[in-house]
Amino acid sequence: MTNYAYLESPIGLIELGGTAEALTTVAFVAQRRSGAESNAVVDEARRQLAEYFAGERRGFDAPLALRGSEFQLAVWNQLLSIPFGQMVSYQDIADALGKPQAVRAVGAANGQNPIAIIVPCHRVVGSNGKLVGYGGGLWRKEWLLRHEGALLL
Repeated sequence: MTNYAYLESPIGLIELGGTAEALTTVAFVAQRRSGAESNAVVDEARRQLAEYFAGERRGFDAPLALRGSEFQLAVWNQLLSIPFGQMVSYQDIADALGKPQAVRAVGAANGQNPIAIIVPCHRVVGSNGKLVGYGGGLWRKEWLLRHEGALLL
């Protein structure tokens, strides 16, 4: 059973979903689900995200349940290694996976990341440093990178 919690953030309403064991989704949504119930895992992740937005937290330790193909999981695990306040390119991720020709596949996997912000797909930019490809909208990606100090004002 998936439980849900919500956070009103500076970049919109965020829905956190998870089981009693692990977080499964973090997504930007337009409205809350009716009758949604929370649990300890999603409540803790919501608290950690609130601290992140308040500038009090740089990393997360909520348990995650990432579900995807072997390649997607490899990409998402690479995302988890990107430090707060830093950016890497899709090419950097492909190179780290030992698949330098897989840049487009890395982009596709990045776009399918089910746990926004906590699995920091917003820290991946084009090889030229341009902000490209963010499911939540490029304005959110820019806000998150500025919040982390990766982009200058």
